[in-house]
Amino acid sequence: MRIIAGTHRGRPLSAPPGDGTRPTSDRVRESLFSSLAALGVLDGARVLDVFAGSGALGLEALSRGAARAVFVEKAASVARVITGNIRSLGFDDRAEVLTRQATTALRERPARSADLVFADPPYPLGESDVAEVLALLVPVLAGVDSLVVLERSSRSPAPALPADLEVYRERTTGETRLWLLQLTEDAAREAAAGEH
Repeated sequence: MRIIAGTHRGRPLSAPPGDGTRPTSDRVRESLFSSLAALGVLDGARVLDVFAGSGALGLEALSRGAARAVFVEKAASVARVITGNIRSLGFDDRAEVLTRQATTALRERPARSADLVFADPPYPLGESDVAEVLALLVPVLAGVDSLVVLERSSRSPAPALPADLEVYRERTTGETRLWLLQLTEDAAREAAAGEH
């Protein structure tokens, strides 16, 4: 596993040992980040990487111009791998690792603190649990240009979205299905007005 592009292109990343995590493949990451770059959402972005695993998604975003990334991973041993990757890339001053359950961490996040969220829950995680995470992300999103990237198995059903989120784009690559989600027009307007 490696950083694909940006300031740290080609730099290796450590992966957690065992099969407890499922790192996003280089092919899927390359396709995803090409789309994100075309949308112009990476430069200066505040990133939240939930169910972070190795941290590859948030670290790729930092390499490509994101300002800051917060990584959420419940397993302490896996969080240590993320911390090691952050240090080896020299991102210590732009990254933070939270060793918590995703739902707990999201309840603690400041409102409107993320421009780009990566949510890559374990494939076996139930759809109601995924829906809960998506609902907790709504107040964290900064506004109209904010995106949530949800990664699931290509066999997963479409996620149950909270009323304030809608599908912007959907793509399947091999065994991976990605949804790019955004705030609805009304929710984005409320976020801009500071009402949410």
